[in-house]
Amino acid sequence: MTRVCVCPGSYDPVTRGHVDVIERAAALHDEVVVALLHNPAKRGTFTVDERQELLADALHDVPNIRIRAFGGRLLVDVCREVGAQSIVKGLRSDTDFAYELPMALMNRRLTGVETVFLPGAAELSHLSSSLIKEVVSLGGDVSGMVTPAVEAALKERLGAGAAG
Repeated sequence: MTRVCVCPGSYDPVTRGHVDVIERAAALHDEVVVALLHNPAKRGTFTVDERQELLADALHDVPNIRIRAFGGRLLVDVCREVGAQSIVKGLRSDTDFAYELPMALMNRRLTGVETVFLPGAAELSHLSSSLIKEVVSLGGDVSGMVTPAVEAALKERLGAGAAG
C-alpha cells in the first residue's frame, strides 16, 4: 500500500518552517499532498496561484510531493479524495498542540484519518506567515526565514510602509 499523507495549510506565504515539516513528512511517506487550503471569502496576501508557485519553488527538490489547492471542503474529504491515510501537522509550541488536538480527534472520528504531529525545528519554531508579513511590511530582514523567491514576492507586495 502506498503511504500518502496530506500537509494542509494556507501557506500565505510558505516559510522555512513549513518546508522543514513537509520535507520530513516526505521522508516518512511515499507521497505528500501539500493541500493549499483557501477560504474564497478571505483575501490573502497572495492569490492561490501565487502561493502554488511559491510552494513549488520552495519544494522543487522534494520528488514525492503534489501541490493541490482545495477550498470549501472538510480536510477529511480532501484526504479521502487523494487517498491519504494521514494528516501531517507541524507543531511550534504547546499552544499549537492545544489548537490542533481537537481537530485531530474530530478528523479521526469522522473518517478514521490519523493526524501525525511533527515538532518544528527549534531554530524555526518562532516563524509564522503572519509574523513574516509583519516584519517585511515594517522593513525588516526575513532572509533565511523564507526562500529568496518568497522574500522577493513579499517585498514587492508589502514593502516597508505598503501594508495597511
